[in-house]
Amino acid sequence: MRRFSTKRAAEIGAIGYMKIRCGEHRFIHIWVVVVEGRVMVRSWNDKPGGWYRAFRKEPRGAILVGDNEVPVRAVPVTSAKWIEAASDAYAAKYTTKPNAKYVKGFRTARRRATTLELVP
Repeated sequence: MRRFSTKRAAEIGAIGYMKIRCGEHRFIHIWVVVVEGRVMVRSWNDKPGGWYRAFRKEPRGAILVGDNEVPVRAVPVTSAKWIEAASDAYAAKYTTKPNAKYVKGFRTARRRATTLELVP
């Protein structure tokens, strides 16, 4: 599977709250982590009209990196190793007190099941 270049993955990893969209869905802010060069996202609210379900229906979308709209494809992550690594990356990146409840919530089974890898 094709992945982002090391430079692009680092740019994405430096984004605190990344803008993402799929299909007709608007750009919204989500948390993003990079694990060993792999760009991973996870849904907090798995709503029927949300971005996660939009990507599950049609895996092609886009993210904003700086002022650049970058096409992406979302691939479900099924490996327990990579899902756990994403959970650890969220905990390492989002360390403020207000983020603590979300980091903890991202470790629940229902949210772990929404882990996607974004690829170019």
